[in-house]
Amino acid sequence: MTFDDTSLASPGIQPSTNPQDAPRHSSLDQTNHTTKPISLALQGGGSFGAFTWGVLDRFLDEDIGFDAVSGASAGAMNAVVLASGLARGGAVEARASLERFWRKVSEAGSRSKLLSANPVLTTMAAQLSPYQFNPFGLNPLRSILSEEADLEAVRTSSPVRLLLGATRVRDGELRIFENAELTYDVVLASACLPHLHQAILIDGEAHWDGGYAANPPLLPLVTATCASELLVVQIIPASHSELPTSSTEIDMRLDQITFSNSLQKDLEALSMMSQLCRESDIRNSPLGRKLQGVKLHRIAAEDHVEGLSGHSFKNTDWSFLVRLRDRGRAAAEAWLATRVEQQTGHLQKPLWSVPLSVDSLRRRF
Repeated sequence: MTFDDTSLASPGIQPSTNPQDAPRHSSLDQTNHTTKPISLALQGGGSFGAFTWGVLDRFLDEDIGFDAVSGASAGAMNAVVLASGLARGGAVEARASLERFWRKVSEAGSRSKLLSANPVLTTMAAQLSPYQFNPFGLNPLRSILSEEADLEAVRTSSPVRLLLGATRVRDGELRIFENAELTYDVVLASACLPHLHQAILIDGEAHWDGGYAANPPLLPLVTATCASELLVVQIIPASHSELPTSSTEIDMRLDQITFSNSLQKDLEALSMMSQLCRESDIRNSPLGRKLQGVKLHRIAAEDHVEGLSGHSFKNTDWSFLVRLRDRGRAAAEAWLATRVEQQTGHLQKPLWSVPLSVDSLRRRF
């Protein structure tokens, strides 16, 4: 039995329609970076994505290249705005675009809170589907994206290869969209929560939030990346110390579990694939060499934001978003310092990297 890189994708992953025809976007093609490029897997989680904004903001201070970036939901939004800014004006424009994007998200959230203050509208929204309550499919994110993400630039001149995930409603499978396929509908599909928004039709198929199928799309990123380091930015709390008892707390914890389980499954799949590569003749195949060479790191928001599991990812207050951004910057600062220590040979405790056992994965994630 022969293996190649495509073996890494699970049967449920629907790749780009014509990936061979798409331009190869990669910062590895650039020569102006003094440090090794990395690839990023950006988890989605509503307003918690402001933590990822902070991580990216700190990285953009450094001379770091990005090879490939995968994302779902808020992770996809951050990825698209990052790629657009880099294409239009480098790191300076990328930082400015991310700040404008999140500021506009906060402003849109403030307007939504004014509507939610009306008890009649609140009751209607709770009892009706978006097809009844919002028959025209209005979504403030569409206008925000059109202002802050130049998709033509992302499709044609982005230095970063994007892999955005959406969930196909018909069978629950993951669909991956790359640069050449990106439209505003595709990005909105990746963040389409079915209780809030109508499903997004792409190629005649209805799609919901990518976080249901892969949050973030990790296995496709491992397959696609040319970088030797892959960083997962995990924003949804994996643990919750107190038992949720109120209806709001129960719903919030259910959402956290729903949108974090796929990451655990992907990590376990990676571990098993890595072990298979070590114990069989496929270790010298392209897949085997890749799994033996890639180092997988993690920055987890819950390690840097006290009480994060008790907050709602629907909270778009500017003060909350700024707090998350600042904690994200601090987390990235700490990770960069550790990365430098590792690369200079001064790190005594090695960073986590595949291959690992499933038990080890559970302890670390």
